[in-house]
Amino acid sequence: QVQLVESGGGFVQAGGSLRLSCAASGRTFSSLAMGWFRQAPGKEREFVAAISGTGSITYYADSVKGRFTTSRGNVKNTVYLQMNSLKPEDTAVYYCAAGPLVVATPNYDYWGQGTQVTVSS
Repeated sequence: QVQLVESGGGFVQAGGSLRLSCAASGRTFSSLAMGWFRQAPGKEREFVAAISGTGSITYYADSVKGRFTTSRGNVKNTVYLQMNSLKPEDTAVYYCAAGPLVVATPNYDYWGQGTQVTVSS
């Protein structure tokens, strides 16, 4: 029903920045909330950020608050995750997700395949 396309992952040195993009395609609703999660090797998936369908509500994990910002783009059902002041501990596979309600838990209906973010020291 919904496919999520991620881009923007890659390699960056500590202190650098990356911007991830996530776009939903298929039969989607304009009110879709979108979230960001990440998973490091051997670790469970953790919440990073989320934004409501209107863009008026955002949630951030304490570990990224003040460094990461999620926002709605000009294209419907598209979100960005601007990651600044990156740290090696931010290294993980980052996933975007979509669902009807913005939450800070993995309660989303659709998930992307993930994009690798590697931060070197």
